[in-house]
Amino acid sequence: AGGAGGGGGARPELTVPTVLTLGRAAALPPLVAAYFGGPAWAPACTGLFVASAATDWLDGYLARKLDASTPFGAFLDPVVDKLLVATSLILVCSQPPPGPAAAAPWLLPACAVVVIGREIAMSALREWTAREGLSGATAVNSLGKWKTASQMTGLALLLWARHPPGAPGLAAAQALGPALVVLAAALTGLSLALYFRAAWAALSAAP
Repeated sequence: AGGAGGGGGARPELTVPTVLTLGRAAALPPLVAAYFGGPAWAPACTGLFVASAATDWLDGYLARKLDASTPFGAFLDPVVDKLLVATSLILVCSQPPPGPAAAAPWLLPACAVVVIGREIAMSALREWTAREGLSGATAVNSLGKWKTASQMTGLALLLWARHPPGAPGLAAAQALGPALVVLAAALTGLSLALYFRAAWAALSAAP
């Protein structure tokens, strides 16, 4: 989501979308604390994650609706988004919920390496293409929405999957959560390959 991004003045401004983005960042320590609070805290942990993910959409909507985009927001929003995903991935890797994630302990760490590694690679790629004057080569592709949807849904289900036995949808969460995170990792790897192919083509065609 393009949260608090866009044009505007050079000075950081605390617009409504930016405040929402900052609130999402402030939710990260309670999210970690709730996760390590054990299964009894699974509803609170899942609620914090879902609320944070929802503000990612909301701050982008408000930035457009209120014409409240700022350069500071454009920088902050994707950083906080990546922190939320990376933090949640590390949490579910540290203590996988029962089900397929616990039965194959390598699965979630492998997905985390792909997702986090992709962000590092993309940062380097965008810096490189910008230095070469070819920023358009790394424009957002259509896989992003599908990747984000599967990633956020999968992580929310994995957080809920740690709930004590008897919770509604527990078996489905334990089965679908890992599957969606694997799908997100696959889409992440594919999108990275497409970005690199586009960047290589643009660099090869440059005078």
